Amino acid sequence: MADFAQGTVHTAPEDFEQAIRADPAVLALWDGLTPLGRNEFLCWVEDAKKPATRARRIERTREELREGKRRPCCWAGCIHRTDKAPGKWQQAVLVEKRGRRGG
Repeated sequence: MADFAQGTVHTAPEDFEQAIRADPAVLALWDGLTPLGRNEFLCWVEDAKKPATRARRIERTREELREGKRRPCCWAGCIHRTDKAPGKWQQAVLVEKRGRRGG
């Protein structure tokens, strides 16, 4: 099997890779993304807390790729990158998450 294109920080988990590989057209779209674009989708999927949410996000990734999107809709962006500081929106999301965890 050919190598699967990864993100800059995140690597594709098996369930995600299988879902993308299941449709050759979607795989071609995935391969056409930049490593940063792939990274955003992978981070978004990995951020899901519940298996059902994760499954929905994997399917939504397939749909958004078919729609021509190059990044996940309504995602603040990957906070795991070390090549740049989090933006204001990302910082707000981080503060909100800390507040929900109790500190």
